[in-house]
Amino acid sequence: MHGSFTAVVKHEAEWWIGWIAEVPGVNCQEATLEELLDTLAVTLKEVLELNRQNALSEVTPPYEEVTIVL
Repeated sequence: MHGSFTAVVKHEAEWWIGWIAEVPGVNCQEATLEELLDTLAVTLKEVLELNRQNALSEVTPPYEEVTIVL
């Protein structure tokens, strides 16, 4: 899966916190900015795949999947 997403990051006390602006529920907290960005990327991939699996589990064949690129 390809695309661009916006990570909103903030340094608070000893933690870096962040979330993905376009995908509710993707938020993380880490000790360093690098760790935060890595964790956000992993979490984003997992959430997108879970959302995809959930969407496909709700449809009965036959159906077609079409890729949309923005």
